[in-house]
Amino acid sequence: MNTDSDTFAIGNTTRTKTPPQARSLFPDIKRDILGASYRLSLVFIGSTRSRNLNRTYCGKDKPGNVLSFPLEKNVGEIFIDLGKARKDAHRFQKGYNEFVTYVFIHGCLHLKGMDHGDAMERAEDRYMDKWWKRR
Repeated sequence: MNTDSDTFAIGNTTRTKTPPQARSLFPDIKRDILGASYRLSLVFIGSTRSRNLNRTYCGKDKPGNVLSFPLEKNVGEIFIDLGKARKDAHRFQKGYNEFVTYVFIHGCLHLKGMDHGDAMERAEDRYMDKWWKRR
């Protein structure tokens, strides 16, 4: 039987403290969206690495607040640029920790196969209501 430690790993390559919800809330969100057996690696990164990944894999020469990469059918990676998330939070009318949760949900939904659009926005709102507002 898989445990969360077998299917969800969190790393931080920045000097910024790992957001507390990454360990307390994100395993449940991951399980809810992707399933218990999905193997997910979450890495908090800085803007230089984010820009390099975004340029290499997405063709965009700028850092992204969240980048998600499916590796296999039930395996994927999410990278969150904490500095970019801090800067972008106000544009989305969210606090920093709330926005980091939002972009984590966004990344999980991409790994589930969703593309940007109304359906994804409704799913993001539904998961934010379920996980962030009830905490």
